[in-house]
Amino acid sequence: MKLIFIVVAILMALLIISQLYFIMAKTETQSYQTIKTEKDFEIRLYPSATMACIAMDVKSYKELSSPGFRKLASFIFGGNQDNKNIAMTTPVHMDINEVQSTMSFVMPANYTKDNLPKPNDSSISIKTTVQEYVAAIGFGGYANDDDIKNYAVKLAMALKAKGIEYDGHFRFLGYNAPYQFLGRKNEIIVSVNWNN
Repeated sequence: MKLIFIVVAILMALLIISQLYFIMAKTETQSYQTIKTEKDFEIRLYPSATMACIAMDVKSYKELSSPGFRKLASFIFGGNQDNKNIAMTTPVHMDINEVQSTMSFVMPANYTKDNLPKPNDSSISIKTTVQEYVAAIGFGGYANDDDIKNYAVKLAMALKAKGIEYDGHFRFLGYNAPYQFLGRKNEIIVSVNWNN
């Protein structure tokens, strides 16, 4: 019985240490400028960024998250013409919709479309985004399709209440590895027409 207690205590300590590591580890995050902060959301300006993208004929977070992540992770962990490891960044972008859903990894700031190794998987495309203003709302925990829909509705209502026009799909941003249990961060963003 004492041995079981010791083993459980050691496993719990390792779990706590690993979670603290994930919370404190420094991962490059896509840069943006906060333009305005409201009670439920903020307006941001995202500059142009280089992204590796995968498109799939799926219509839910559940269907997109694991297979999309595996394909893109394979690319950054050496599945490219240079067999080069590319650092993981945050957030992972997902545009989940009824036509064709996409997942995108933001590439580290030192990469452009011109100097990024070509993916071995031809279904992965490299894109350069345009600068855009977005509204963002955050939530914690593990995301699921219901959370994504509910926070998209909440963001839409908050924008309408402030008279801010938005267009395009509501997109999901995920910031944490699947095995990080504590301090999880998720966001929903949408493009806004911002003239202020």
